[in-house]
Amino acid sequence: MARHTSLRVGGPADLYAIPEDADDLQDLLEQLAEKGMPWLAIGRGNNLLVRDGGFRGVVISLERFNRISAAGGKRVRAEAGAENLQVVRFAQEKGLGGIGFISGIPGTVGGAIKMNAGAYGSGILEWTESLTLLRDGSVAEYGREELDYGYRRLTLPEGDIILAAVFNLDEREPHHTEEEIRKDLELRRSKHNVGFPSAGSFFKNPVGQTSWRLIDAAGMRGARVGGAQVSQVHSNFLVNTGSATARDFLDLSTMVKNAVLNTSGVTLEEEVRIVGENNYE
Repeated sequence: MARHTSLRVGGPADLYAIPEDADDLQDLLEQLAEKGMPWLAIGRGNNLLVRDGGFRGVVISLERFNRISAAGGKRVRAEAGAENLQVVRFAQEKGLGGIGFISGIPGTVGGAIKMNAGAYGSGILEWTESLTLLRDGSVAEYGREELDYGYRRLTLPEGDIILAAVFNLDEREPHHTEEEIRKDLELRRSKHNVGFPSAGSFFKNPVGQTSWRLIDAAGMRGARVGGAQVSQVHSNFLVNTGSATARDFLDLSTMVKNAVLNTSGVTLEEEVRIVGENNYE
């Protein structure tokens, strides 16, 4: 799985499947259910840490779920595998905007929705009218009012897969959206260009605080375990300097959390999704 995650670590999955569309995905899940095989759905692996033992089962990539279309009025429909910047650009061409803040967030719509990705006080689910979910073998639409979500999270029943989202946007002149895109990309290039593979922000920001300040206050900027390091550029980024293992990242995460708890009394929570099995127990 190191080939399929932005951290470039992780052991092997038993199988790796890339369904073409919802029908293909449903057929696959039916076959897996018959065989009793566990599965894990992923996007581009930008917010994912797979343990060194890998995943015993089937990893399902939604990378081909990448279609974007107009949905009438001020709405845009994007499938889970569509890249964030592509969705912003598509809306821009239609004279629509409001979600320029996801332009520089690497990854796809599915991941952005699952984490309720955001910036500058706004989250993507605030602009989401409905989600298409695969739930209990059936595809259905769910309005935002039916969802349980909050800061950097969307809580779905176990086994749900996000297939697509409909965004209800604002009318916006394309040049205004272009300025939002430019500012967001420039900000992220200047502050998030850490120079090594990463998963973006590793820890969620506690209420009213920022993780990177707490990590700095704990003296952990630049700390490392094996090939994993707290970035010298942005201390809420844990980076792979070239030889890291998943265990390195997990041990470094524990070290950072303990240091912050000791200095600030705050318990940090990982923002990255951690899956798979250890191979060292």
